Amino acid sequence: MLNEAQVLPRAFFERPAWQAAPELVGCQLVRELGGQRLRVLITEAEAYQGMEDQACHARGGKTKRNAVMFGPPGHAYVYFTYGMHWMLNLVCEAERFPAAVLVRAVHPLEGHEMLAQNRPHLAGQRAWLDGPAKLTHALAIDRALNGTDACDPGSGLFIASGIHFSSKDLIPGPRVGLGKTPEPWLSMPWRWRLSPQALHAALGTV
Repeated sequence: MLNEAQVLPRAFFERPAWQAAPELVGCQLVRELGGQRLRVLITEAEAYQGMEDQACHARGGKTKRNAVMFGPPGHAYVYFTYGMHWMLNLVCEAERFPAAVLVRAVHPLEGHEMLAQNRPHLAGQRAWLDGPAKLTHALAIDRALNGTDACDPGSGLFIASGIHFSSKDLIPGPRVGLGKTPEPWLSMPWRWRLSPQALHAALGTV
């Protein structure tokens, strides 16, 4: 049950991002903020795998910005993009191998009032938290959480078990927003979305 969830162990992240990403769909992202717990269900995730992946931030090697990707798995890699948005990623693979999963969309489970206060625009509507910048805004995730251990329930930001969905409930496809990334990386089917029907069946909501 969701209220009996267990924090994901580090071993979950000690593998390629493209293996971890579809299994993160259905897991819970938990944020402790101002003494209140915010819980959301991950409904979309996409993988970035190593320096050979031309869509990955690590394609040019280690920098100050992407250093967390080269660190231990299970940590949050939070970066700023487009001069206005924060993005939340979860580091995968062995230390010194840069790979991560971008959390792209979530569904609210607990703390709706604070989530709405943090992101009042369209609060509660269908498109409320269906984007990586939308969810970080609602969960108040920014640079201060870069490097946070998401396997530590005391860290203020962690990943817990949730609802297991089968592969038939997930919609795979290419990653989005990659600009002029060359093939085959542009079309790699490393993004997974939970079907609305599966979410409705599991939670009784849309």
